[in-house]
Amino acid sequence: MILVDDFDFELPPGLIAQEPVYPRDSARLLLVDRQTKKWEHSFFREISHHLYPGDVLVLNDTKVLPARFFGLKASSGGKVEILFLRKVGGNWECLLKPSRRVRPGQKIVLREDSAFSWIVEKRMGDTWLVRPLFSHEEELFSRFGQVPTPPYVKNPHIQLADYQTVFAHFPGSVAAPTAGLHFTPRLLEELKQKKVRLAWVTLHVGLGTFQPVKSSQLEEHRLHQETYFLPDSTARLIMEAKQEGKRVIAVGTTVVRVLETVYLSFGTLKQAEGETELFIYPGFEFKVVDALVTNFHLPRSTLFMLVCAFAGTSFMKEVYREAINKKYRFFSFGDAMFIR
Repeated sequence: MILVDDFDFELPPGLIAQEPVYPRDSARLLLVDRQTKKWEHSFFREISHHLYPGDVLVLNDTKVLPARFFGLKASSGGKVEILFLRKVGGNWECLLKPSRRVRPGQKIVLREDSAFSWIVEKRMGDTWLVRPLFSHEEELFSRFGQVPTPPYVKNPHIQLADYQTVFAHFPGSVAAPTAGLHFTPRLLEELKQKKVRLAWVTLHVGLGTFQPVKSSQLEEHRLHQETYFLPDSTARLIMEAKQEGKRVIAVGTTVVRVLETVYLSFGTLKQAEGETELFIYPGFEFKVVDALVTNFHLPRSTLFMLVCAFAGTSFMKEVYREAINKKYRFFSFGDAMFIR
């Protein structure tokens, strides 16, 4: 039995980053060696010094949708905040806030333009299924969508470009794969020149990545499903690197979950797509990932639990104490670690 309390720590609110740094690769980088249990301080722009020719750096090329909207109940005019999570057939799974007064059958209209409206179909645990009463969704997102920044980011001036990686390609996420935010075109080119091999997966970040753990025991928690795609070119490149004894470096916990999900399913890596609810916590045996680039995560979060599974809970708590003492910036717009 593993308790959620084992992954708690004290975080000063002032260390929660409210905006990104520019240039993006000027963020700080904590280099962590899980074998020697030592660390050293650096900057993200110097990460290429710690990558070697033949390494495979795997990045998530999902693109964040401007998925937050504000609506009104057609019957009463009551306000409803809508956060779209993912398409389910022709419908959308979403979070509605406040949800306590929402009922199946209700009609919600967009506050700015009532031509955009939805019927609430049913509740799905913490989420709702809504059916759009219009067909021009692209116009909805382009005209009215707002940046779905996490609730701990209080800065109202964040633009979508601030919350998008420079290699974002396939739309579908409601949150950024934040470890990838640190890369700049210059840094990516520098890595290519050094013969570091870049590879891509897609995981559309949804509720599964950031939903809180409500049970006291980890074994009782279930992640929300998130859609992924692993292309054949990436699978082949990684398997070749493994045979050559080269490292596979995941940029972000989303990449870890894609690679380990596919390997668990097939005993190898090959082109695959589907939905993953893989919850990685201490005791998990990693089959693919050799090193990890990641941000600093929330206490008691599934993301911190994944990092603890990779490097050890007691050691990661030491590392986090060091980061807090040295005033590293935390969460989506914060600094990064390279765990090897």
